[in-house]
Amino acid sequence: QVQLVESGGGLVQAGVSLRLSCAASGRSSSTYTVGWFRQVPGKEREFVAAILLSIGRTYYADSVKGRFTISRDNAKNTVYLQMNNLKPEDTAVYYCAARPLGYGSGWSLATDYNYWGQGTQVTVSS
Repeated sequence: QVQLVESGGGLVQAGVSLRLSCAASGRSSSTYTVGWFRQVPGKEREFVAAILLSIGRTYYADSVKGRFTISRDNAKNTVYLQMNNLKPEDTAVYYCAARPLGYGSGWSLATDYNYWGQGTQVTVSS
């Protein structure tokens, strides 16, 4: 079992930066894939970014490419999402997700992940 805890959300103005953290505990491994998703009320959970912990390969949604950066600190079992130049449309609850090697067929669908955090709210005002 893996437990994920997100932190770092908040209320900010457009144009500023925030860094979200996803701390993992339990049976985690450097072979996991970790993703960030976001969700607004009434909409499906949306892929934001993912990272393969073993080799550091990253993937991004087109809507955040060039503004968000996902990174990991394997020694701390923590994955970060650096969000720059935030826009009001980035407002959402952000979730961290993880899956072991062999689970799921990709990295951009919520069904590709079997462990989820509780989410952290990010609100960007204009």
